[in-house]
Amino acid sequence: MKRALFISGGWAGHIPEAFTARYVAELSKHGFECQCETETACLTRLDLSAFDLIVPNWTMGEWTKEESKALRDAVHGGVNLGGFHGGLGDAFRGDVEFKWMVGGMFVAHPYIGDYDITVTDPEHVIMQGIPTEFPYTSEQYYMLMDPGVHVLAETLYVYEGKSVPMPIAWVKQWGKGRVFYAALGHELAEFDRCPAALDLTVRGLRWAAGDLA
Repeated sequence: MKRALFISGGWAGHIPEAFTARYVAELSKHGFECQCETETACLTRLDLSAFDLIVPNWTMGEWTKEESKALRDAVHGGVNLGGFHGGLGDAFRGDVEFKWMVGGMFVAHPYIGDYDITVTDPEHVIMQGIPTEFPYTSEQYYMLMDPGVHVLAETLYVYEGKSVPMPIAWVKQWGKGRVFYAALGHELAEFDRCPAALDLTVRGLRWAAGDLA
């Protein structure tokens, strides 16, 4: 049985506890035991090595240097990290070392509307069963990226006369730990309109935890 720790909080507009509940329900279908916390202090209180996966769901917000180090050290030592949308991509904005571990950071979403998502690595186990291209309607995240990540899917970002491929899902390694991130999921209703978005993130979390080879 895989164990996952969800830490929910930060900006209330991203309804963190509601999204955590949805992902907990999905992971439970695959035999995960999930523990939910609502304070970052749990990172220095709990034995993080007892978990296969840690999922910070904490848009913006602040934490202590000790809490940040506890998470980074745990992941570097082999506990895995996963997350989605602002809960990981826009968490703890001032913490550069944390952003390095995540592999990218949200900076803006000047466009909100319809756009297409293209899978860039259909052979990766996370992307198996995911359509190679699918439409999506939501905030389109503009990210600053670590060039060392392995991109799984991207979108074409068109802004101020420029078009750039923008990663929306990636994986990387941080020491012995796996890291997965997907930028999708601003509103829960998006998953009803686009089940592939939910499937992608759930499979990514499962992969990070070692539940998918």
